[in-house]
Amino acid sequence: MIAKANGIPKEEVDAMLKKPTPIGSLDTLTEDQKFENLYHLIQLMKSDGQVFKSEIHFCEQVAEKLGYKKGVVAELSSRIYSDPSITADRKLLMDRAHKFFKYS
Repeated sequence: MIAKANGIPKEEVDAMLKKPTPIGSLDTLTEDQKFENLYHLIQLMKSDGQVFKSEIHFCEQVAEKLGYKKGVVAELSSRIYSDPSITADRKLLMDRAHKFFKYS
């Protein structure tokens, strides 16, 4: 659902799942790329309509590896919809997420 909402064909998703490739060092990602990765991860966590503590914990761990304080997950999660066709105000979310960067 998330891939479809972002214009990624099913065949491309299938190919990624069959042969995943590492993204490399997270340090090389731009702030926008880090935000997009976190945004989609939270959206994926919510996509089945159920959110488990283990999923929240995983998202917090990834957020920290991306350079955020783990509180960013709760902040963004309350504003990211489980339906990927409903888009949130990305600019507002990015501004809120920026406040959780560890260097902030």
